[in-house]
Amino acid sequence: MRLADLIDPFRPADAPPPQTLGAFIRWCLSGAWPMLFVAAFFSATAGAMEAGTAWILGRVIDTAVTSGPDAFFDASNMAMVIGAVLFFMLLRPALFGLSSLSNNYIVMPNITPLVLSKLNRWTLGQSVTFFDDDFAGRIAQKQMQTANAMAMVVSEVISAIVFSLASLIGALALLGAIHPLVVLPFVLWLGVYFGLIRWYLPRIRQRSAARAGARAMVTGQIVDTITNIKTVKLFAHASHEDDAARVAMGDLRNRSLEFGALSASFRLFLMALAGVLPVILLGMTLWLWQRGAASTGDIVAAGAISIRIAQMTGWVSFTLMAIYSNVGEVENGMKTLAVRRRMDDAPDADDLEVPQGQIVFDDVGFAYGRDVGGVDGIALTVRPGEKLGIVGASGAGKSTLVSLLLRLYEPESGRVMIDGQDISHASQDSLRRQISMVTQETAMFNRSAMDNILYGRPDATRQQVIAAAEKAEAHEFITQLADARGRKGYEAHLGERGVKLSGGQRQRIALARAILKDAPILVLDEATSALDSEVEASIQMALHRVMEGKTVLAIAHRLSTLSEMDRIIVMDAGRIVESGTHDDLLAMDGLYAQFWRRQSGGFIGAEAAE
Repeated sequence: MRLADLIDPFRPADAPPPQTLGAFIRWCLSGAWPMLFVAAFFSATAGAMEAGTAWILGRVIDTAVTSGPDAFFDASNMAMVIGAVLFFMLLRPALFGLSSLSNNYIVMPNITPLVLSKLNRWTLGQSVTFFDDDFAGRIAQKQMQTANAMAMVVSEVISAIVFSLASLIGALALLGAIHPLVVLPFVLWLGVYFGLIRWYLPRIRQRSAARAGARAMVTGQIVDTITNIKTVKLFAHASHEDDAARVAMGDLRNRSLEFGALSASFRLFLMALAGVLPVILLGMTLWLWQRGAASTGDIVAAGAISIRIAQMTGWVSFTLMAIYSNVGEVENGMKTLAVRRRMDDAPDADDLEVPQGQIVFDDVGFAYGRDVGGVDGIALTVRPGEKLGIVGASGAGKSTLVSLLLRLYEPESGRVMIDGQDISHASQDSLRRQISMVTQETAMFNRSAMDNILYGRPDATRQQVIAAAEKAEAHEFITQLADARGRKGYEAHLGERGVKLSGGQRQRIALARAILKDAPILVLDEATSALDSEVEASIQMALHRVMEGKTVLAIAHRLSTLSEMDRIIVMDAGRIVESGTHDDLLAMDGLYAQFWRRQSGGFIGAEAAE
């Protein structure tokens, strides 16, 4: 095993992330602790060497003073001289090298992916409402920000805090060896030093967390604008978006100024305190030397260690600010990402098997936790292989019905069953593998056409992908694609959300993806309502190919697309109010017939919704 692999950077978490800071940090770093302790040991050993360096320097000076210039290199002193040379040339560099190797090669490169993979895996399992209620850019930034901040905290604690604490302990031992009286002013100085740290650092952490939150809001605002850049331009709202971004930037500036003022005063007081240490330690040692209680070498040792610790004070103060700043960012990330808004599989969840494709909604009710909205009392059986159309005005509950089938939400009452199996007892992945879906807003990744179609079945061969594209009547236009980097055909990238394609082209790729997936249940959610009639007509054959042998639920405002369904249900205010074939519903002269008569261009009009 390579040294770099002593920490598994993609080790999965064995529990949900806690929502208290200390427990959250332990959760993030689980799997890395043994190597963290090894790295801390080498850092502590290197830190203790600082006192050893001063002590050896003092002994060399005492030997030189005692022996005089002529006798310093006599045989009686050679063991001490050789030992000092070996210490400075071999032992000290080796210890510092091991400390650097363990921290910078074994620990640091692995902590960021370790934390990020855990956070990303947890975030992917959140419910859709978690993503609906936040900026996509802000969530993504919080993952990266938290992982990077955690890595910086770990690195600085090992390389600076552990090192400096070991140096202080070594300094106490060295000063105690010189004379117990020298320890007293050093302990008093340490009391003032730690008092300043205790007062400042919690405030630095709070202001850092506020600054991190403001920074994430700036990112979220800008990403939201860029994501909808066409809408911004079409409505000539560039100045409006710029104003909104400047408000967020202004808040970030204010939070940064608050943080900067506090950190500047912290550094000032600590550096002033650092200047006191050499004065009191050298002064005390000189006073003892004057009385014969300390040697010349003791003066050199005390001076060397006091200068080193004084210099270290500025470094440590800067590092502590960085650590607490990063701890604030970790805490802010924890509050964003560690929340629990998810639907977990039952502990005994089984894989869903769908030999037939029968769907049953058994007195299902769901209102998004409100008193109104959603669906209520839905009793519906979709037979295996049946093609069911779903009609209703906006807000009637059509999409809610489909979301419950996909288990994006849990019913508040009743149950949904597929082939006699309650889907709440099945794993969500196995459920969604059995359902293909084509929506109005077709989801496209900024990847190749091949990758976008392969999303339906990642293990499919290239020939199977091309066959699916041909059935979806997408092969011809895909072969003509080219992107800015010269990639062509199936290797051409489609742009973010497929912006380089027309609506009809995106739908054809979505249909190819559904054909490749070949799931027994197919959901068409307004799959053609965004297309004009000519484009819709051109892909009807592809739609029929997708529906062959499937149980189909098709939501549509354009009623003409449903006329060939085996059965159509009409929803109103969350309930099924009519059911039958197209001809049956027209003969009823009810709500469906009103929709049909009032359509203009094949859509349910606003007056129909009323």
